Amino acid sequence: MSPQRQQQIREGKSKILYSTDTPHQIIQFFKDDATAFNALKKGTIKNKGPINNKVSSALFQYLERNGISTHFISQLSEREMLVKKLEIIPVEVVVRNKAAGSICKRLAIEKGQPFHPALVEFFYKSDALGDPLISETHILHFKWANSKELSTMVEKSLQVNELLTAVFKDIGLELIDFKLEFGRDSQGQVVLADEFTADGCRLWDLKTQEPMDKDRFRQDLGNVDEAYFEVSQRLTHYFEAKQ
Repeated sequence: MSPQRQQQIREGKSKILYSTDTPHQIIQFFKDDATAFNALKKGTIKNKGPINNKVSSALFQYLERNGISTHFISQLSEREMLVKKLEIIPVEVVVRNKAAGSICKRLAIEKGQPFHPALVEFFYKSDALGDPLISETHILHFKWANSKELSTMVEKSLQVNELLTAVFKDIGLELIDFKLEFGRDSQGQVVLADEFTADGCRLWDLKTQEPMDKDRFRQDLGNVDEAYFEVSQRLTHYFEAKQ
């Protein structure tokens, strides 16, 4: 019998979290809401919730099969995912394979410049502060994570990059960058949290170099719904072929 949804814990920009009648398990409900530029731009992407739930579920299961521990337990419905309840570490880990977005503005780097090896950055999770860029010393000084946890977060992020870069390449997409969140489970182990979707990464079509992610919403490029659906369809066909 599946855990039953109870009280709302928190509503974020793209998801709602609910408690359940099972200890240490919560439900993530995926919304169609879209935001950009720290929620200064708001809108809706048709069927984004079901698509992001489906994509995240598939990718989390793939990562689990390849040795990356996540909070994923099961996909309950079109919009609901059952996950482990975690103590979220307030640090976003961003992995960049090519320059795009904020780093181009911050460092006057040309868009598309490759990073070899991949560049890892940290941002403090705070909507009120605009998720500011931070360093390892900030993380350790403010005790957001200890040195072992930080090493695990970096190591796992780079492993995710290696695994998913290969998957996306096989479906004709280039993984430009992405952000990950981590948390501590009931045993104190650091595991991958949140989601992995076109909301939190950049994907460029290998043939056209067109963005297939939330940059289409950010930059008013149009066909946002179609891009999200296309990514989902390619991944679905990929994993079905692997079964």
